[in-house]
Amino acid sequence: MGPKRELKFALESFWDGKSTAEDLQKVAADLRSSIWKQMSDAGIKYIPSNTFSYYDQVLDTTAMLGAVPARYNWNGGEIGFDTYFSMARGNASVPAMEMTKWFDTNYHFIVPELGPDVKFSYASHKAVTEYKEAKALGVDTVPVFVGPVSYLLLSKPAKGVEKTFDLLSLLDKILPIYKEVIAELKEAGATWIQFDEATLVKDLEPYQLEAFTKAYSALESACSGLNVIVATYFADVPAEAFKTLTSLPGVSGYTFDLVRGEKTLGLIKSSFPSGKYLFAGVVDGRNIWANDLAGSLTVLKSLEGIVGKDKLVVSTSCSLLHTAVDLVNETKLDDEIKSWLAFAAQKVVEVNALAKALAGQKDEAYFSANAAAQASRKSSPRVTNEAVQKAAAALRGSDHRRATNVSARLDAQQKKLNLPILPTTTIGSFPQTIELRRVRREYKAKKISEEEYVKAIKEEISKVVQLQEELDIDVLVHGEPERNDMVEYFGEQLSGFAFTANGWVQSYGSRCVKPPIIYGDVSRPKAMTVFWSSMAQEMTKRPMKGMLTGPVTILNWSFVRNDQPRFETCYQIALAIKDEVEDLEKAGITVIQIDEAALREGLPLRKAEHAFYLDWAVHSFRITNVGVADTTQIHTHMCYSNFNDIIHSIINMDADVITIENSRSDEKLLSVFREGVKYGAGIGPGVYDIHSPRIPSMEEIHDRINKMLAVLETNILWVNPDCGLKTRKYGEVKPALQNMVAAAKKLRAELASAK
Repeated sequence: MGPKRELKFALESFWDGKSTAEDLQKVAADLRSSIWKQMSDAGIKYIPSNTFSYYDQVLDTTAMLGAVPARYNWNGGEIGFDTYFSMARGNASVPAMEMTKWFDTNYHFIVPELGPDVKFSYASHKAVTEYKEAKALGVDTVPVFVGPVSYLLLSKPAKGVEKTFDLLSLLDKILPIYKEVIAELKEAGATWIQFDEATLVKDLEPYQLEAFTKAYSALESACSGLNVIVATYFADVPAEAFKTLTSLPGVSGYTFDLVRGEKTLGLIKSSFPSGKYLFAGVVDGRNIWANDLAGSLTVLKSLEGIVGKDKLVVSTSCSLLHTAVDLVNETKLDDEIKSWLAFAAQKVVEVNALAKALAGQKDEAYFSANAAAQASRKSSPRVTNEAVQKAAAALRGSDHRRATNVSARLDAQQKKLNLPILPTTTIGSFPQTIELRRVRREYKAKKISEEEYVKAIKEEISKVVQLQEELDIDVLVHGEPERNDMVEYFGEQLSGFAFTANGWVQSYGSRCVKPPIIYGDVSRPKAMTVFWSSMAQEMTKRPMKGMLTGPVTILNWSFVRNDQPRFETCYQIALAIKDEVEDLEKAGITVIQIDEAALREGLPLRKAEHAFYLDWAVHSFRITNVGVADTTQIHTHMCYSNFNDIIHSIINMDADVITIENSRSDEKLLSVFREGVKYGAGIGPGVYDIHSPRIPSMEEIHDRINKMLAVLETNILWVNPDCGLKTRKYGEVKPALQNMVAAAKKLRAELASAK
């Protein structure tokens, strides 16, 4: 994205027709060259290329393979921006491809849609072009690809293809294209190449592991003369997968995440193949804490004895896509906290410092400063709050369930709320206009008074409330005009959090988030949302949702302290949100939404670890609302993950209503209900995709709700979009919501006449 989100602004300008393709390409080229130069200047030997993307690395692979779904009317040749961005974002006539979370991160990738009839062809020469571009700048790079097996394992059968279709059966069809790319790279002078096969950290079946052997055997002759690295990350590599990986033909070395994959260290020590390179991922690519250099050096020295001095390469644990760009751009963080941190630019320096220390050129001053910062963090009084620790410890031993079951609560709530069948609502945010952002920015910079700020936000809330009443939506939201981000807004009001000015991380496409940093124990000094929610409720007689972000999402969308277990931090956040829920209820808010958009993404990659995570994550959610009355309706919201495998944990959250992404993933969610899962609480599977500018018709939404009614009871179904509306424009939001309400009303009339 660039240190100041340069790519984001260039993309959005291009999409809005305010700049040309050439303008966008120029910004992209400048970003690539500055990154390559930065790594080269820092002394990095193996510099990656083909890691830049206009939208998503998996989509880039789909383009390279020419695997464009038929609905985009691509007629062959090199894939241009029109087709590429239509796949990513949809266009006026067709929807986008599905987007889902990349492993257990907050990055989203575009899911390939494949089947037996896909005609693959070499349709994007991006990898070779960028390798040559770097070479022309005097930088010899290592081109990086999503590996062929992981690409297929991350894909889904296209619409109309049997769900049981074996995606790995397409391996023989895509490998010839990988071979073409490899041949061009060799011709251009490449000597190293990297394949990311991150699916190797998951629980794979024997036939899936065999596919890796088959793929790399087939690529072996094409790769002769090249050093081939296969990279894994985000978790331990299981013993069987380690065996498969380290036996792959034609592979020169392997990258392992030794931060999140500590058990892999044991496998390396006992059975690492001789003569191979080990890229040791000791610098955390997913968090912002400075590396414990002395600890890492000890690990590296132990590995040196196993793999040999000339075969050990110091590396980050994964791509630096998942961390902030450069600490240099942080002018407002205080010096103490800043000394505890390392962003991507600093991690590159850490990698080089460790490599030099291994080679006998240790920078004593740099290592001493690092040791002092580590010690300061351990002893700082800012980190520990004994009262919070005590309150969180007292949570153990209770499961924090509301006293009454959900069906009795829903009856009590209906008597109070008096909602129609198929009640309509939205997820929370409304469009964040340029004017709105300006008001917040000026207030933060103290250019306008608090009185002026409150007046401006109140006017915006009033507009949003009025619009929803005109549209005849049943349960309203205040639109969140006062919020910059659904996690940062809360973190700014909780103790134990620090904030960056430019710590942006890509979430998808041009969408970036600025995760807060949780450095200490968390508590809530005062109410955070009651003022705005009460103000909004006074503007209408309809129910107004209080809008909160849940503890698991705040945790998973922050840079979390690494000096205590994650669940302890989560319980602390849950207690803070519990205080807020109870204050909203006291203020007369009868519907409170506690978003857990990121609950699924924190699920460990290995099944053996699922139960423990889901137990404390679901428990944390229940803690937040255990104290409310039966008549207070608790909603939660989840999006952009595959929820089918955790549906029983979702039911166990015991929310009164859950709104959940459904439309962009082609209604995959509904299949669990078709398969007989009984769900008794309220549920609103999204009826249209808000991440696309496309406006769905009333008929399309009507059909979608009808599909839901085939598997869900009429009295529990809600009608809502997939997600919040902050990234959309009012010109898109208003007609889409009009169509949504019209579809709900039409169905109510049809259901009434059927009786």
